[in-house]
Amino acid sequence: MPATPTTDPLQRERDHLAASRAALRAMRADVESLDIRDVTGSWVTTLVLQNQIEARIAALADLSHTPLFFGRLDYLHAISEELSEGSGGESFYIGRRHVHDADGDPMVIDWRAPVSQPFYRASRTEPMDVERRRRFGYTGGELTAYEDEHLTDPAETEQTSALLAAEIEKPRVGPMRDIVATIQPEQDEIVRSDITGTICVQGAPGTGKTAVGLHRVAYLLYAHRERLARTGTLVIGPNNAFLSYIEQVLPALGELDVAQATVQQLVGHVEVRGEDTPEAARLKGDARMAEVLRRAVRSGISLPTEPCVVVRGSRRWRVPVSELVEIIEELKGREVRYGASRDALPQRIAHAVLLKMEQGGEAPDDRVQDAVARNSAVKAVVKECWPAVDPAKLVLRLLSEPEFLAECAEGVLTPEEQLAVLWPKPGRSVKTARWTAADAVLVDEATDLVQRTPSLGHVVLDEAQDLSPMQYRAVGRRCTTGSATVLGDLAQGTTPWATASWPEALRHLGKPEAHIEELTKGFRVPEEVIAYASRLLPAIAPGLAPASSVREAPGSLTIRPIPDGDGTEAVLAACREALEHEGSTGLIAADARIPRFAEALTAAGLPYLSPGTETSAEARLTLVPASLAKGLEYDYVVLDEPAAVIAGEPDERTGLRRLYVALTRAVSGLTVLHGEPLPEQLR
Repeated sequence: MPATPTTDPLQRERDHLAASRAALRAMRADVESLDIRDVTGSWVTTLVLQNQIEARIAALADLSHTPLFFGRLDYLHAISEELSEGSGGESFYIGRRHVHDADGDPMVIDWRAPVSQPFYRASRTEPMDVERRRRFGYTGGELTAYEDEHLTDPAETEQTSALLAAEIEKPRVGPMRDIVATIQPEQDEIVRSDITGTICVQGAPGTGKTAVGLHRVAYLLYAHRERLARTGTLVIGPNNAFLSYIEQVLPALGELDVAQATVQQLVGHVEVRGEDTPEAARLKGDARMAEVLRRAVRSGISLPTEPCVVVRGSRRWRVPVSELVEIIEELKGREVRYGASRDALPQRIAHAVLLKMEQGGEAPDDRVQDAVARNSAVKAVVKECWPAVDPAKLVLRLLSEPEFLAECAEGVLTPEEQLAVLWPKPGRSVKTARWTAADAVLVDEATDLVQRTPSLGHVVLDEAQDLSPMQYRAVGRRCTTGSATVLGDLAQGTTPWATASWPEALRHLGKPEAHIEELTKGFRVPEEVIAYASRLLPAIAPGLAPASSVREAPGSLTIRPIPDGDGTEAVLAACREALEHEGSTGLIAADARIPRFAEALTAAGLPYLSPGTETSAEARLTLVPASLAKGLEYDYVVLDEPAAVIAGEPDERTGLRRLYVALTRAVSGLTVLHGEPLPEQLR
């Protein structure tokens, strides 16, 4: 639409916002008024159509506190085909979704559309035909300010956008928000990466890697909607608290059909009720276990010692032992799932019988072959030589029987490693066994060896640095024919089996060709805080580039020694001090100290929430175990006793990494309280 001069720009923009909201309501009303009662077709067609209509209505919801558009681009030249090249430039409002008027003309352009891309990438050195970029400021859903950049005006000096900074620093109340108004050029490049390739993002705290991954899903659904509607998309997070925190980002962008899960939920074939020692968990997560399981699955295959005799009517057809051996050996040598080969075996034997029938003068057809494949003699050979495998029962046996494990792990695991992997007390049955989280991943691997796991179109894997090789394989099985976005930070690896390098992790994922990007410019954590936390990097991730922050916030870091005692009163005082500010507060403590603070907060009359729970005006304080802090963020963080956070982990490096995570959760201010000495890296 042509740019229109006005004497009151702010009012003009408010009028456009009001008109756009009215147009969105009209679009929704049009969909709600659709009558499909007279649509011909089956009840299935009607149901599918009704579901599509309901999804469209939900996607057109007008969220009152979410700005409908956040920017505007004024192009130097016409872009629309309807306008001639000599008709001057055009203006486009950039927002979270497309909105058009009654004539079909766009009032708001979806941020994912190609015409919106210069909003994120245009610069004075490369204006991309943009004369002016306008950003809008909102208060409570009302448009209250705007800010212009004239990208082709040499007289205008480049300045930091105050509205952009205000949006980034806006208090964190409720779940994670989208970042469509603040996407940076390097982030936009990742978001718009092609769907055919897997991309891995190494991102320091505060660089927005999680938001980038979620916005990439939204972009791919926009650019390849039909394809991904068939194949599906999935976001994988480290825990349910994290998934609760991010679950509103995609719906706010109009994307309602993206599934979310943890790795543990993906491999939920058995009920997890036990816990491994760190060494047992590390070994069970080792990629070598894949070969152990492959051998275990195929351990029951045997060669026949007697011929197969099929009786049909008055005639007997004999398949000799040598021919049966040849068929089984050929199937064993193929790279086919165990179950698929087992299904093929009776058909192969039946085919051999049919050849003999033809040689005997008969003319059998496919129906005869199917009947022979179901013959009791053929079934007996299959049962004896290629028995059915129940993956859970197989893993139960593997972890309970030392002899069977030794047979399958010979030359793969040492005797000492085999002893560490075995259950201390053998399981009696699949239902009563005390399965661990690592065991469930082994069952998933065995399940895939028997029957191929269906592949999705795209998978986003967040906090990927904490996965074991076997967990990477489990995720990789879900995107064998699709692509993935892998997000993580090697410095935040807080498991004993945390990955040492992204190329290694991507190899286990089955995506060795993936492109690796690194985000080091932070937008969330203040420079003073990230610089302090980065003192730990030489000890926890040697060689990793330290992050920097675009946000200078003097006084954002407070290191406070506390008197002798448990320090509970000092922690409560720090929480009250933080709550005097606007926004959310997180009290992060070692897991073992959480019950103490829960009791103290209750006694002090300070309402608190669990991680992932949405904050409200009545409750803005969240009590966070250090083990669940990853991926979460709060305006103000009170960190209790770093030494206790370190001591809560099985080794010092993992403990220091857990501390690094806790130190980098604050957006506006961090207070560190300690009665014990700080680790030497922070002194």
